[in-house]
Amino acid sequence: MNLDVMIKESSRLRDAIANTRDACATRPMSEDRKGLAKIREAAFARVDIASLVFFRIVFGLVNAGLVVRVLWQHLLGPWWASAPFLFNYAGFSWVKPWLGIWLQFHWITLGVFALIIAIGFLYRISTVLFFLSHTYFFLLDQGRYVNHLYLIGLFGLLFVFVPAHRAFSIDAWLTRTCTLRLSPPGTLALSNSNGGSLFFCRRRKTDTRLASGRAHACLARPTRRLWKSRPLLSRTVGALRRQLRIAVARFISRTTAFMATDAPDGICAAVTFHLLNAWIFDLDIFPWLAIAATTLFLSPSWPRRILRLHLPAVERNEPVSQRKQTLVLSLAAIYVAFQILVPLRNFIHRGGIEWSCMEHRFSWQMMLHRHTITTYLYVTDPNIGQDVQMEPEMCLSRKQISRMGWRPDMVRQFAHYLAQRLPQYGSQPLQVEVRMSVSINGRKPALIFDPNVNLAAEPRTLKPPRWLREIHDPLPPPGQDYSGEPYAHGSESEP
Repeated sequence: MNLDVMIKESSRLRDAIANTRDACATRPMSEDRKGLAKIREAAFARVDIASLVFFRIVFGLVNAGLVVRVLWQHLLGPWWASAPFLFNYAGFSWVKPWLGIWLQFHWITLGVFALIIAIGFLYRISTVLFFLSHTYFFLLDQGRYVNHLYLIGLFGLLFVFVPAHRAFSIDAWLTRTCTLRLSPPGTLALSNSNGGSLFFCRRRKTDTRLASGRAHACLARPTRRLWKSRPLLSRTVGALRRQLRIAVARFISRTTAFMATDAPDGICAAVTFHLLNAWIFDLDIFPWLAIAATTLFLSPSWPRRILRLHLPAVERNEPVSQRKQTLVLSLAAIYVAFQILVPLRNFIHRGGIEWSCMEHRFSWQMMLHRHTITTYLYVTDPNIGQDVQMEPEMCLSRKQISRMGWRPDMVRQFAHYLAQRLPQYGSQPLQVEVRMSVSINGRKPALIFDPNVNLAAEPRTLKPPRWLREIHDPLPPPGQDYSGEPYAHGSESEP
């Protein structure tokens, strides 16, 4: 009897579990899961790889041309080998130039890697070596930072993961198993995220509100009001998260749809813009790299149509597992978030126009401000009480002086260098004080550093240092320029 009861109970429990599983299977998918499903479907669909192949070839040739130009003009010595002082990046002070001919040899190998990428030979190895080599030269001197060198590094990193060698390459010719000519549109979207930064640069060029400091105030006020209303913020976080996922999925799908139709007017305008930049300004390889990157916004198969290539049928790639999809999307989200948040990092610090204008590195800020700087460096030996005025031209090139400007981390580095290299007569270390007056966008010159602080004793910090003075002066009236006026001691803002 007991056995019959146990059998009936077990069968009843089994039926209940089955009914629950069926109910879960038929339950409608939530909005979060729908958004994620759309993102997965859009990111891992298959599109033509021809536009990426074109950009790979131009990218390799342009960088090889840069290597040849530097060698032809004998710039390796003035830039790195014979420079008395190099500004290092935070955490990369161990990166030093090679001695003797090895620096030139490494530079030549960088050009060889670029050519190998262009022809698509040993692609996976050459892209890694190119990225590491370019990053090495990029990290040698912070005083040589320019946006297009940073952009080359980003594209080099993406090429490590993007399968741009699956067509029109030596790898595809040698290895018949590498004839797949389809690529996920997520690779195009990531490349477009870097290409979009080029258009972001154009937008920032004409944004005078940021140059005057008004954008900081416009963004800070609503942000503070939103943060103070924490109950409202907590209620909207969930809805914002769901809408963000749906927006990302729509962005990828619309980007794919846009790439399916060419936009000749916009492309012609962008190409004209970059050609004018190359003609008016000395921007090195940036205009040509930007023109090539602009073609990524065209239809993915535009090179085939223009060249009228009749290629064999395309093989279908094997489906990507869900675990790999999650990993790829997570890394892509981190990368895109980094590219969005880093340019906005100056808004998290309090201060005036002095901080938002100086933090142009990794921020795609171009031609936002005009500044006039007057610098006096005083090195004091406390052992004998002697002061010596130093000129930056004694140790730095004109390009390094221009890049240093009034950026506090680079001025502090130079102060440490002077304190270590100049002779001292006693056990007490040398002291370095900087008196630097800066006029930003026609404002009255103002002291930007505390003149009584010994910068040679100040540690490195990622935040605005305590000895950086704030500038809250408004822009001068239209048609007036106060940059030529002498510095007035009562006009500066106290820190």
